[in-house]
Amino acid sequence: MELLEWDAGVYDALPLPHKMWGAKTIERLGLTGSETVLDIGAGTGRDAERLLEALPTGRVIAVDGSRQMLDQLRSRLAGEGDRLRVVQADLREPLELGETADAALSVATLHWLPDHEVVFRSVAAALRPGGRFVAEAGGFGNIARFRRAVAAVGGDTGAQFWNFAGVEETRARLTAAGFNEVDVRLVDDPARLERGEQLETFIATVLLGAQLREMAPADRRPFVHAVAEQLPEPVIDYVRLQLSAVRG
Repeated sequence: MELLEWDAGVYDALPLPHKMWGAKTIERLGLTGSETVLDIGAGTGRDAERLLEALPTGRVIAVDGSRQMLDQLRSRLAGEGDRLRVVQADLREPLELGETADAALSVATLHWLPDHEVVFRSVAAALRPGGRFVAEAGGFGNIARFRRAVAAVGGDTGAQFWNFAGVEETRARLTAAGFNEVDVRLVDDPARLERGEQLETFIATVLLGAQLREMAPADRRPFVHAVAEQLPEPVIDYVRLQLSAVRG
C-alpha cells in the first residue's frame, strides 16, 4: 500500500489526545538531558520539540514517512541546528540510520505499521546496548465502537490499514528483537470531542485518512458525517498499547 500523506496543517491544529500521550511517553524515558533520542513516527514534531526541551545537551533523530509532516516539523524546529536530524523513511522497511541512539520513542505510530517485528528489529539495531525504547499506540480493541459505526454506513473498517496488537504478541516480538525488561499493557483512554465540525474533522484527518483517499472527493464529507451520526456520543474509544523495553 502507498504511504499515507497526511494533511499536516489540519492535523497539528486539532485538539489531539496525542499531545498528552507524547508527554507521558517522554516522561517514561527518564532522560538525564544529554542523550541522543530516536523519535519513530515523529510527525509534525510536537514530541521532538518536547524532547529537545528535555535534552539541553542532547539530540533528536526524527523519523517519519510523510513529507508534509516533516515539512511541518522542520518549520516548527527551525534553528535547532545539529541538535536535530530529520530522516524521511518508510518505517515498514528496515531502518538504517548510520548511527546509534541512547533511547527511542514512538507515539501513535505502531498501529499504522503492518509488521512490528521489522519495526522492533530496526529500533534494536538503532539503539546502543542498554538503551530504552518506550512507545504507545493503538492496541487490541482500539476504536472498536468507531469501526462498528464505519461498518454501519457501509464503509471500510480499516483492517488493511491498522495493526492493533495485543500484549502477549508484542512482548514476544520485543523479546525476539533483542529487548529485555519488557513491560507491555493495554489501557482504555477514550477521547471526548465536540459534536459537529471538530468531531468530523478529527475523524476525517486522524482516523479515516487512508479510507477517504480511495473515495471520490464529493463523497468524503457526507461519508464522514454519516459515520459521526452513528456514534452515540462524540467519543473515540481508544485503547492504547503501552510498552517499555531495554536493548540487550
